[in-house]
Amino acid sequence: MKNLRTVITAALVIALSSLGLGAASAADSTAKYCTGTSGTAAPATRAAAQPVTVWLAGDSTMANPGSARCPVGWGSQFDALFSNDVTVRNQAVGGRSIQTWLYEGNVSGTKGSDGECRLTSTAYSARWQAMLNASTGMKAGDYLFIQFGINDSSSTCPRHVGPARYRQLMTTMVQAALARGAHPVLLTPVAAITCSGGTATKNRGFVNETFAVGSATGAPVVDLQSLSVSLYNSLRFCPHNGDYGSGPVGAFFCNDHTHFETYGAQRIAGLVAGDVRRQNLPLAGYLG
Repeated sequence: MKNLRTVITAALVIALSSLGLGAASAADSTAKYCTGTSGTAAPATRAAAQPVTVWLAGDSTMANPGSARCPVGWGSQFDALFSNDVTVRNQAVGGRSIQTWLYEGNVSGTKGSDGECRLTSTAYSARWQAMLNASTGMKAGDYLFIQFGINDSSSTCPRHVGPARYRQLMTTMVQAALARGAHPVLLTPVAAITCSGGTATKNRGFVNETFAVGSATGAPVVDLQSLSVSLYNSLRFCPHNGDYGSGPVGAFFCNDHTHFETYGAQRIAGLVAGDVRRQNLPLAGYLG
């Protein structure tokens, strides 16, 4: 091939010299001829997508449904929005604050001098221990979505959690994910439907605390409260006559203005996925 290239180059130099083309141009043409390319590198083959597990920790607004038709947590509808390379492991449980989720059965019904519910043991719940398991739990490249703040606002134990304790526990979860190479994503609590005249309004706490943990740890925050309220307004859920079992509101919510029917859960899951895409998180590459 090398000798053939020399011969062809010489011929091209002679034939094209009258057109003012130099040897370098001829040599370039020869190289393209011999390699069979147009000078543009072939696109690299896209690497196969790595399987990713998305772990969900939260309360009933995120949890998988039980035997009843309602409620349906948005986390149960999240998996359908991704490619087959993503597995969603929904560990949200109804009625839990961040502390009772982490320390199931070990949070007492009395408060200590600091105003927080006393722990009878610092042993983690089985669900959190499973996520921390070195073999079967969170691994590098996985995601951990954390959404609490609804039950935490209770004034009584065991669900009560104060702002400082909330930040501490959420930070613990974030750091555990980071230590395993996983990506934590924080969510403000999804809103129930409450109206002020013709406008849906925000009604959840622990928003500032969630953003504070995100700022301190670098974890992205999905402001699901703001996103959900904006959705309710776009769907014109307000003003409302208080009948949550019929009409557009009844198709979206259970008859308690807080939990979701399947349709509502799907729309809330879509909000979360949309913000993952808007923030350009790597997980967005797996969305359908």
